[in-house]
Amino acid sequence: MDVSARIEAVYAQIVHRNPGESEFHQAAREVLPTLAPVLGAHPEYLDARIVERLCEPERQLVFRVPWVDDDGEVQVNRGFRVEFNSALGPYKGGLRFHPSVNLGIVKFLGFEQIFKNALTGLAIGGGKGGADFDPKGRSDGEVMRFCQSFMTELYRHLGEHTDVPAGDIGVGAREIGYLFGQYKRVTNRFEAGVLTGKPVGWGGSPARTEATGYGTVHFAQEMLRTREKDLDGLTVVISGSGNVALYAIEKVHALGGRVVACSDSSGHVVDPDGIDLALLKEIKEVRRERIAAYTAAKPGAVFSGRGSVFEVPCEVALPCATQNELTEQSAIALVKNGVLAVAEGANMPCTPAAIEIFREADVLFGPGKAANAGGVATSALEMQQNASRERWTFAQTEARLAAVMTEVHTLCRTTADRYDCSPDDYALGANAAGFVRVAEAMAAQGVV
Repeated sequence: MDVSARIEAVYAQIVHRNPGESEFHQAAREVLPTLAPVLGAHPEYLDARIVERLCEPERQLVFRVPWVDDDGEVQVNRGFRVEFNSALGPYKGGLRFHPSVNLGIVKFLGFEQIFKNALTGLAIGGGKGGADFDPKGRSDGEVMRFCQSFMTELYRHLGEHTDVPAGDIGVGAREIGYLFGQYKRVTNRFEAGVLTGKPVGWGGSPARTEATGYGTVHFAQEMLRTREKDLDGLTVVISGSGNVALYAIEKVHALGGRVVACSDSSGHVVDPDGIDLALLKEIKEVRRERIAAYTAAKPGAVFSGRGSVFEVPCEVALPCATQNELTEQSAIALVKNGVLAVAEGANMPCTPAAIEIFREADVLFGPGKAANAGGVATSALEMQQNASRERWTFAQTEARLAAVMTEVHTLCRTTADRYDCSPDDYALGANAAGFVRVAEAMAAQGVV
């Protein structure tokens, strides 16, 4: 059986074993064909069935999460943790609390996390988790009781040398605090390295909050430099207005770019003068209002509840909201308006059809597993600080983050070139580079 046929057989097995998990199928379909040059050069990986083992999680946990709301009513949610691959280190990946969370989404995120974590060069494996709980509109007491119930089940599978969760959508410093408190209570251990994304005062890393957004912008800047450009003076559109988007806006502005549009689930706002980050943070982090409130304070800004934020003309687009948000139609609009580069701040925000549009138009495209690796890289740096009982400054951590993103960018290009592909094929470079690091470790560790 030739390499292409073997890859198709693996994909067919994934679909058969994981029925209805469309996001996981999509992630596998995006990665597997790009591995053909690597597998052709390393038939020993085929003999050891590395790909088949890589696509099957080492462990999948699904559990009930009962809790009591403020009205005294019992609520029941479902929790998940997929421990996908530990060849390079303890499982590492965030927890997502959102009504859309199901096993397929957690698997897609965990599968992507394997490659992303490998690209950082740090000793972390891949995993992901979450629950179909929505913290929006819930009181602090309700969120605390949910987190305590969630951790009461999950704690037995965690540990700083086993599995180290972090935050994701719906899981910020508040939720991490409640989760850590319950872990500490039931284990009787202050094991700081078991969760990352903690507040700086008790074991967190400076710049962790900013890391994913900052890292995405660093990656975009590195891509632009390959064409003798940079962000200074360029117009940028960013989807989302959560943690990743906010700090991507901050870094773009620091580098001289101008973000003219951002969004939330209700629509998008356009501000030709450049998004006022202080105002946006007040609306989203303090007042917790919808993005339309931005126009009340900025009369020159316009809100739209229709269409896509990616229809706004720009030279750089950073999708930072959620999976499959940037469609083929949006990609066509971006190309028509002269976009130069797209870097994924979210996980798999561009559909396969959109990615193909960018490839045909010679638009620089940075896949999420490379472009947004700054978040997990800084989480690993937090683990280092916890293990050594040290505290780094913001400047030290940001410098390490910038260095990691530069290394990831270089690795993607050199790997694509090594397998006789264009250095601009960041998707192939990222997938191949991450795969080789994991495959080498798996081969060395035997059939486990």
